[in-house]
Amino acid sequence: MATTTEQMSTDPLAPRPTAAFFDLDKTIIATSSSMAFSRSFYEGGLVTRTDAIRTAYSQFLFLVGGADERQTSRLRDSLSGLIKGWEVKKVRAIVKETIHEHIDPVVYDEALDLIRRHHENGRDVIIVSASGSELVKPIAKMLGADGHIATKMESKKGKYTGEITFYAYGQAKADAIEEMAEKRGYNLARSFGYSDSITDAPMLNIVGHGFAVNPDRAMRRACEENGWGVLRFKRPVGLRNTSPARPAIATLVTVAVAVVAGILIYRSTKRER
Repeated sequence: MATTTEQMSTDPLAPRPTAAFFDLDKTIIATSSSMAFSRSFYEGGLVTRTDAIRTAYSQFLFLVGGADERQTSRLRDSLSGLIKGWEVKKVRAIVKETIHEHIDPVVYDEALDLIRRHHENGRDVIIVSASGSELVKPIAKMLGADGHIATKMESKKGKYTGEITFYAYGQAKADAIEEMAEKRGYNLARSFGYSDSITDAPMLNIVGHGFAVNPDRAMRRACEENGWGVLRFKRPVGLRNTSPARPAIATLVTVAVAVVAGILIYRSTKRER
């Protein structure tokens, strides 16, 4: 008879389960999950044209690796203000209707292979992301993950208040992983972690096997200092049977829109100065 997680956590002689913790943006998918839905939110009347351009500019910074901790914090605050008053049901409906359109084409083939191998080896796969749970939960389900950790937004009377009750970022990610490990009985010393960002150093440090995905210079230096492995993900593929050219085209369109928006905002800011 198979040993359950509950039995493993109560029986000191039973082997403790292990897990693989994956960052989402630029680790499993080649873009930002929050920004991927900006067009659908715009078409759904949740954001204005100006909001859409600002979101595209943030996407541009994210794609080129220019969003450091300070900028990410500012982005969090701006997104918090942006969603204030949104109807929770409407957001969930838009995500449900468009998730395959936005996420399918930009999933890394290498990440899918890793997820599959971890499952074959009996490990749970957990998605850990700073994006909101309304986005991360359905994406995690689509990927066949066994759980998720994500940012939580407060809502009252069916609408977001703009308050963030839990921001899954930096040390908070690591703390949430440790809390989940305690509840589920995971052996973190034998577990795995994957991320592209130096801000996820706490997450990679609490697992026995940390890996950086497509690391920049700062992340490569951290890998050398902490003994993390380095992985290169290059092939975004569709989860469904689609043309090989479609993922690449979708990614290029996203980048092109973000770059154009960045140029427009830069010029506008320069004129104001």
